Amino acid sequence: MVKKTSALHEKEGISKPETTNKSAAEKIKTSRAKQNSVDEFVAKILTGDITFLSRAITLVESTNAKHQQKANEILERCLPSANNSIRIGITGVPGVGKSTFIEAFGKHLTTQGKKVAVLAVDPSSSVNKGSILGDKTRMEELVTDKNAFIRPSPSGTSLGGVAQKTRESIILCEAAGFDTIIIETVGVGQSETVVHSMVDFFLLLKLAGAGDELQGIKRGIIEMADAIVINKADGDNEKNAKIAKVEFNRALHLYPIKESNWQPKVITASALLHIGISKIDKMIVDYISLTKENGYFTLKRNNQNKYWLLATIEQQLKDNFYQKEKIKKALEKEINNLENGKTTPFNAAKRLLNI
Repeated sequence: MVKKTSALHEKEGISKPETTNKSAAEKIKTSRAKQNSVDEFVAKILTGDITFLSRAITLVESTNAKHQQKANEILERCLPSANNSIRIGITGVPGVGKSTFIEAFGKHLTTQGKKVAVLAVDPSSSVNKGSILGDKTRMEELVTDKNAFIRPSPSGTSLGGVAQKTRESIILCEAAGFDTIIIETVGVGQSETVVHSMVDFFLLLKLAGAGDELQGIKRGIIEMADAIVINKADGDNEKNAKIAKVEFNRALHLYPIKESNWQPKVITASALLHIGISKIDKMIVDYISLTKENGYFTLKRNNQNKYWLLATIEQQLKDNFYQKEKIKKALEKEINNLENGKTTPFNAAKRLLNI
């Protein structure tokens, strides 16, 4: 019996070509191995080089001891060229349109010849510690603007809706020549005091018709806001936005006069349709002009520096505490005792602090 050959068979395929030229691969390896000096970093940042600015922020955010030492030297050298910008904090609940608003506002500023840096903070997962960092995707127009720089960072474990190293990133952006720094917070209901302590102007985005009007009679974040912008005031929601504006205005007038002598404003806007953006820009200019004239601007900057000195000391003490080998072993033992009901968190903490 003759064995039939199958009609189904594979033809010899074409071998896959090399995707990378060998000499090009060697160049990439060599460039990655090369470590730029602090002098090179500083020189490039001061000329506004975005690549070196991004790399410097990465060094600042790193937990590697060598990276931290290098980052501190870069920061020290960049400091004399910093503090020449207007820092604006923007916060609001998820879905209020922070990214759309920042893009519209940022484009408005860059068309006037201003250089805008956006430090956007995305919430980190408490499960896998990951973060999407999708702000560049949302801000399609601003990301291609030569006068804009967008840097998304994970919030990590820090509170206040900002990354741990946002303050240092501000200094680097200022040294690179950016005259407007916008900080977009996570906006997940955490304490916004940290954001307030690092900006000159604090802007709160709100929604009308979403139960948000109730917040107008509550203290806390409303009290800290220098302005409330009711976003998405377009279409069917325009009427609700106007009603919300009246409610928020009433609430703001119940609060005592701010130390800055500024009366917080309420403005309706539509970031999508670019309505109210120029009015918001003028309001911020008026605020800066008033606070610089009455000395509050300088006073606030000085208070911010004191706050960050104390915050840095606290962070350093915490890091040093957990890095000690004795503490690591003792902590493991105390956790075991807690799980077995042999001690309380307070007594365990007291023993650890006395080591």
